[in-house]
Amino acid sequence: MVQRSFDPTRYAWREVTGEPDQSYKVRHDYTILGHDIGAGTLDMVVRWAGDGGHCPIHRHVATTTILVLEGEQHLWDLHPDGTRSGPRVRRAGDYALTVDEASPHLERGGEEGGVAFFGCHSNDGQLYEILDEKLNLVINVTMEVLVADFSENT
Repeated sequence: MVQRSFDPTRYAWREVTGEPDQSYKVRHDYTILGHDIGAGTLDMVVRWAGDGGHCPIHRHVATTTILVLEGEQHLWDLHPDGTRSGPRVRRAGDYALTVDEASPHLERGGEEGGVAFFGCHSNDGQLYEILDEKLNLVINVTMEVLVADFSENT
């Protein structure tokens, strides 16, 4: 038997789905590995199936470390004029550091899906903003909001 470095069966997962009237499919899972809200840190893993499901449109407002653990992470930057650039593709083993005030983007796994680690660091507890398709703010996601959502839905 092949030993995996990350075993997803060891964790509880929260499934996230979107509304059917959106122009893109929202479908992914996440698990929170640990957090210290007082210290401004939260570690999580996001996984996407190979079904084309995305995270909602969002923009990171905290410094975020990303390490792709399996498969691929595909990202499209969204611009105020409605255009998209990308995709940028990160493959298993790829690392990225997103600093405060990143561009709004869409992300999903590749054809075979993907699994990525996100280490979030925030001085004020803010993690990311979820935006609608016109890039208007829907909700500010804080560490407290994300931990509560995870706790209530797993």
